[in-house]
Amino acid sequence: MSSSGSAIQTLPGFRDFYPQECSTRNYLFCQWREGCRRYGFHEYEGPILEATDLYRKKSGDEVVDQLFAFTDKGERDVAMRPELTPTLARMVAARQRDFKKPMRWFSIGPFFRYERPMVKKGRMREFYQFNCDIIGEEAEGVDAELIALAIDLMLSLGLSEDDFVVRVSDRQAWVDFAKNEGVDEDGIDAFLQCVDKMEREKEEVTAERLQALGTSLEAVRTFMEGGAAQVERLQRLFEQLRAQEKDAYCKVDLGIVRGLAYYTGVVFEIFDKKHGLRAIAGGGRYDRLIHTLSDGKADMPAAGFAMGDTVMSLLIDKTPEAKRRLDVWSRRQEAIDVYAVIAAESQRHAALAGVQQLRDAGLRVQYPFGPMKVGKQFQTAESQGAPVAVVFGDEYPKIQVKDLEKRQESAVEGLEAMVGTVEMLLENPHPGGLIA
Repeated sequence: MSSSGSAIQTLPGFRDFYPQECSTRNYLFCQWREGCRRYGFHEYEGPILEATDLYRKKSGDEVVDQLFAFTDKGERDVAMRPELTPTLARMVAARQRDFKKPMRWFSIGPFFRYERPMVKKGRMREFYQFNCDIIGEEAEGVDAELIALAIDLMLSLGLSEDDFVVRVSDRQAWVDFAKNEGVDEDGIDAFLQCVDKMEREKEEVTAERLQALGTSLEAVRTFMEGGAAQVERLQRLFEQLRAQEKDAYCKVDLGIVRGLAYYTGVVFEIFDKKHGLRAIAGGGRYDRLIHTLSDGKADMPAAGFAMGDTVMSLLIDKTPEAKRRLDVWSRRQEAIDVYAVIAAESQRHAALAGVQQLRDAGLRVQYPFGPMKVGKQFQTAESQGAPVAVVFGDEYPKIQVKDLEKRQESAVEGLEAMVGTVEMLLENPHPGGLIA
């Protein structure tokens, strides 16, 4: 608890986004949106606040225990969203007849989980997340499509096969295994949770829990070691990934189960290979969730995945090529197109008119707010990355247009001629976007 005179600090697990951090976040958003555009997805959004029951009934105990939940002024039990899939399922169930199938939707927004923050591992209580889903298509090709998109998003950020791996599994294969082992129907969820936590818990704890459910650690490990050879669906998945030249980025790992209760089939997670970070992305099939949420009124297969900003930002910072691309993108976004040098204060109004015309033409323009030495103005133009300067002096309406990169200049008469000349000099006045 802070004393009355102490400064108020950012809450644990929450972040301030100063311009540099905001630039990184916007870079991720740009790459995510561009990747979805290439795959033909459409953007949507849902509310940040939902009824707590939406998560209590659909997401599983692990997520429910991490909710930022409270009673609002209308005496409703509500929670800040910890994930988006239940919201998506609710929205689709309400209006699925209004959209052609399959629905290819994505969203980018903030999420909240009350868990212990681990900044170096990328675990925060508030985080931004990219979500991508295909609804209304049962063909197995959907799984490969989503995995291919996830891989392309990683590649677009400057990451390579040496930097990450997609670990693929099949949750239904585990359900079938559990039933064959004699695990009671009511114990299936507990069994899946046990497998999901095997890497994080002590061996003796896992063995004891599995024995109580009716199977053994030895049987589970034997099944895991069998890999794709015993799961035909995974074999077919890798055949398609191979056709798309994406199989080299993937490996079968039956230890991947996904902690959320609604997954039903193929699941996958993306991990970095060098830095021991937590999962970068994860998702899979959830064919029964929309049916459950709509009380049987809508029954559509679905699959999707999510990718968070916190771990991805850490990985970019640790990967030289990815960091280079981010830095280039950030410099391009921050740079202006034109700096208006006011060499004579008597022509400030004329300069302001010229600035406005340049901005109306879609250019990014700055100028000095008060009197400033001409040399200092040119230094400012250079520091802001402006390739062109326009100089308003006593000789106005003649305006000097300077190409600061080529160290060339020309004199033009009037504002219209100035704008035209600047546009010709700036062959690519808006160089934001993807970095090659």
